[in-house]
Amino acid sequence: MKYLTLAASIMLGLLFITVSCIFFFGTMPEQKLNPNEVHFMAAFGPTGYMKFVKVFELLGGILLLVPKTRNLGLLCVGPVIVNILAYHQLVKGDGILNPMLVAIAVLSLFLLWSERKAWAALIHRAPVANR
Repeated sequence: MKYLTLAASIMLGLLFITVSCIFFFGTMPEQKLNPNEVHFMAAFGPTGYMKFVKVFELLGGILLLVPKTRNLGLLCVGPVIVNILAYHQLVKGDGILNPMLVAIAVLSLFLLWSERKAWAALIHRAPVANR
């Protein structure tokens, strides 16, 4: 289980590092956009929102590679993953059953499940001491 968790975090971390580096180095290939994507990019492109998201992808990917900071990396890329899934479902319109999206979701859910004891502290409330 330890090696499976390590492999999943390496795959997910390298994926996010690679995609964010491609964005920052300006080597993204040209894609044909549908009208919804054109409107979306016209709204978010000039604002710097994509740079903000890519910084979190890069930071989260790096943190995912280090076992002691894996949960912090998941915390950084978790909202990004939700936004990726929402973008593909709502804006792009191709659904979330794309194999790459399924792989990202499965890897992140597996890492959350493997670290469930650490995440349980966020759910369970600690007792408050009487004053």
